[in-house]
Amino acid sequence: MRERIWAPLPLLLPLLLPPPLWGGPPALEPGPLQPFDLLYASGVAAYYSGDYELAVRDLEAALRSHRRLQEIRARCARHCAARRPLAPPGAGPGAELPFFRAVLERARCYRSCESQRLGGPASRHRVSEDVRSDFQRRVPYNYLQRAYIKLNQLEKAVEAAHTFFMANPEHMEMQQNIENYRTMAGVEALHLVDREAKPHLESYSAGVKHYEADDFELAIKYFEQALREYFSEDMECRALCEGPQRFEEYEYLGYKAGLYEAIADHYMQVLVCQHECVRELATRPGRLSPIENFLPLHYDYLQFAYYRVGEYVKALECAKAYLLLHPDDEDVLVNVDYYESLLDDSVDPASIEAREDLAMFVKRHKLESELIKSAAEGLGFSYTEPNYWIRYGGRQDENRVPSGVNVEGAEVHGLSMGKKSPKIDRDLREGGPLLYENITFVYNSEQLNGTQRVLLDNVLSEEQCRELHSVASGIMLVGDGYRGKTSPHTPNEKFEGATVLKALKFGYEGRVPLKSARLFYDISEKARKIVESYFMLNSTLYFSYTHMVCRTALSGQQDRRNDLSHPIHADNCLLDPEANECWKEPPAYTFRDYSALLYMNDDFEGGEFIFTEMDAKTVTASIKPKCGRMISFSSGGENPHGVKAVTKGQRCAVALWFTLDPLYRELYPSPLFQDIFYQNTLTQGKFSLLLSNQETSMLISLL
Repeated sequence: MRERIWAPLPLLLPLLLPPPLWGGPPALEPGPLQPFDLLYASGVAAYYSGDYELAVRDLEAALRSHRRLQEIRARCARHCAARRPLAPPGAGPGAELPFFRAVLERARCYRSCESQRLGGPASRHRVSEDVRSDFQRRVPYNYLQRAYIKLNQLEKAVEAAHTFFMANPEHMEMQQNIENYRTMAGVEALHLVDREAKPHLESYSAGVKHYEADDFELAIKYFEQALREYFSEDMECRALCEGPQRFEEYEYLGYKAGLYEAIADHYMQVLVCQHECVRELATRPGRLSPIENFLPLHYDYLQFAYYRVGEYVKALECAKAYLLLHPDDEDVLVNVDYYESLLDDSVDPASIEAREDLAMFVKRHKLESELIKSAAEGLGFSYTEPNYWIRYGGRQDENRVPSGVNVEGAEVHGLSMGKKSPKIDRDLREGGPLLYENITFVYNSEQLNGTQRVLLDNVLSEEQCRELHSVASGIMLVGDGYRGKTSPHTPNEKFEGATVLKALKFGYEGRVPLKSARLFYDISEKARKIVESYFMLNSTLYFSYTHMVCRTALSGQQDRRNDLSHPIHADNCLLDPEANECWKEPPAYTFRDYSALLYMNDDFEGGEFIFTEMDAKTVTASIKPKCGRMISFSSGGENPHGVKAVTKGQRCAVALWFTLDPLYRELYPSPLFQDIFYQNTLTQGKFSLLLSNQETSMLISLL
């Protein structure tokens, strides 16, 4: 039997247990709290039956019930931690009894507190994972915005829509709904409210805004408020971790662990959950990745803001606090020396210590980390400590080192909190050869007011445009690529699409000319080679996805139109205009590196391609499509883009996305297809004569 190694429990308990909060228990509310899952089910049923008033009533009640349940659980946990502190074990026979007596008393306190505040047993409020997931993803707000629109309550519909969208930034239909509501209201900008906004994130954003405006007094106010709210949210997060845990490695009915193993299994799941609150509190709704270096950044901003208002002691305290998490940060070490030189002679610099709030937090965090690692080794489960304080998340401004400090070669580094272009993990080059005759260079990145952008003309001839347009009419499917949705981006247009594989299939079946199907592939390969050459890439550029798309204006739906044909987005990350970020995480196609659009016609109205700033509003370049014109650009958050409304006619283009990672390359086009379609005998409609039986079978299986 393996020996389990544990740190002495009495030494760890005072730091690992929640701090006591003195005062009475949470106030009672009249009547029992209704289970939020039942209210949610009732609201959804009412919505689908067309009873929108009942739907609104029950869905709003479900949200209140869910919020109240979280508050009760957190407050009862804090109340009982204060009223029933855990006693360390004693010595001699029955030494563990005081500790377990305290555990039992706390459990009784918690059960009594919950039952009284909930108006009944807590078991009534246990819900399925599906319901829990819906509330985490804010799905009730999706129903609410639709119900409020049916009831002609536009302002509440906008609030619900925005609240849902903040947690689901990839939901383009909701983004379009918000634009439609703006049109209905007859104003360009509505006051958008996130009903589930986290106070500490809101205060932090306000602090950054005032800091960038050089309003350091207000910046200090909001950063200090953000820290108070952060530590309060941390306590609530940790309290909620003490709820029921799922023993995923065990079959519940067959779980036969002994007393101490069962306690250890449960406690370690709780402790890991509490340890992860750092990541939870730094992650915006709907995102997988936290804001880099989030908690330390508060102190980094504050150290300079306090310096600018002449409070050098507080500046020094914040700088030393930042060093608790980044002890080798050269810039802040220089700042510390400078702040110490500004102190009055009566103040001993050594007496100024790091902020107590962060010092206690870091001490507990390190003890938790040591205990989890020790338990992982002793109990035999795997655990890897995440890097919670990523170093390259920092301020990027002239305030990194205070003015007056003579630091030769002081480096400005880190994450800019203003308008910025996201980091690109490769050398940025452009201006390589265009490879083909007759192609006309129009604009480069600088002329298009951006990064890694190029506009070219005459990539296609007029004859090729006509032939492709003819092919499009024969192979297009409504909603192709969007699960058959006729209008995936706007209800005012019809969307149709087709892939290269679809063209090859139709060519094989004789439904379109094989020569034309070959042209679809040829021009895609031509575009790939041009992009690879112009941006002077050091490695092969592969097809990720190729899609011929047409957008057709629907007659009778163009009056007073104020939406976009395709909302502003980025191609490999989730654009977050509110946070001025682009989150490179699923469901975004994070493997895409370059994009291109090759236009086939110009006999339509509207439909301009636009680049914007990361705010998704400020247009930096607008391009009018025409036959043979190609716009290409890198796929990240440095190039947010969209399409203006097509108000008359049909706009067609070949959309191409490329990757530098061969793992994500498109299965076609491939050399096999090149061999097939290069043969003149294809005009017979029989390509099997040119292939072996094995090659024919392979191709047919793909088709």
